[in-house]
Order: sequence, then structure tokens, then C-alpha cells
Amino acid sequence: MASKAAARIKPLADRVVVKALEESEQMRGGLYIPDTAKEKPSQGEVVAVGPGKISDDGTRLDMEVKVGDKVLYGKYSGTDVTLDGDEYLILRESDVLAIIK
Repeated sequence: MASKAAARIKPLADRVVVKALEESEQMRGGLYIPDTAKEKPSQGEVVAVGPGKISDDGTRLDMEVKVGDKVLYGKYSGTDVTLDGDEYLILRESDVLAIIK
């Protein structure tokens, strides 16, 4: 769910703000995996959506993702932002690979 910090973020153009979903910590073969060795999550929940990109003819293109969608995104895409202790990822809609149904 969106926090108060997420409500203060208003992305511009075709950008979306995503809160990464935490992957469950699993011990593989009884070994503890430290945080530094874990992979960056590649799925999250959309907490804010921009108004959409403006096309060459001046019309605004509607966004395909909406607040609350669970999405997959590229592992190294976007910009990490920390606001009030919560971490978010700001990325372009084109960096979203899929919506999880």
C-alpha cells in the first residue's frame, strides 16, 4: 500500500514510482545469504503514475499502468530514491516489462 511519503511524490510525463516488493528470505542449503549478495528485486507495486507522455502532434498519451498494479521491470532500470526512510524506484513506463495479473 502507498505510504504518506508516496502520496507526496508526483511523477512527471511518462514516469512511474514503484515500491519494490520484498522477496522472502530463504536459506539455501542452510547458508545465510547476506544483504550484499542478494539480487536487486525486479518486481514491485506502482504507487504513483505521471499524466502520460505528450506525442509529436501535441496530444497526451494515456498511461497503461495504474496505481496498485504489480509490475516487472528491468533489474538495472530507473533511479532509486529514498523518502522518509522508504525506498522507491522512479522509472519510465517503457522500462516496465509486464503487469502481473
